[in-house]
Amino acid sequence: MTQLTAKVLNRDDFARYGDVLEATGEPAKLINQGKCARFHDLANIDFADDGKIGISLFQSEIFTLPMPVTIMERHPLGSQAFLPVSQTQFLVVVAGDNNGTPENLQAFITKPGQGINIHRNVWHTPLCPLQTEAGGCGLFTVVDWIGTRNNLEEYYFDTPYHVTIG
Repeated sequence: MTQLTAKVLNRDDFARYGDVLEATGEPAKLINQGKCARFHDLANIDFADDGKIGISLFQSEIFTLPMPVTIMERHPLGSQAFLPVSQTQFLVVVAGDNNGTPENLQAFITKPGQGINIHRNVWHTPLCPLQTEAGGCGLFTVVDWIGTRNNLEEYYFDTPYHVTIG
């Protein structure tokens, strides 16, 4: 196995692969009679013209670290956003592309309350929640491209990566 150390997710390190979605800093404005802070337009949602934006719920089993990474996927027809419904942390491994092969893998662990939007065609692991507030499973709102064409490419590693915490 190839060793891969996960670091805490931050905007600068993740910018090449997507957007970090979190309610930090100054909100764009206060709405609802000043009782709600709006953190506005946090993601570059990017989709092929022949589909639509879909909002789905994903319910995933919990993963533990260290863990092997044997598969990565990418979506050529649209970006994909993962927003935890609770304060669940999750692991995201992303990679550049070398002629259809993921390369230069980077591993991140979200802070509670962070979500991500993975840009179109960026290799990433399937959803990997690490904990939940009540145990059980990780529940996520997912925003992605919905259409009739295949929007999933998968790559299986001959030798898995072994992800640990940095």
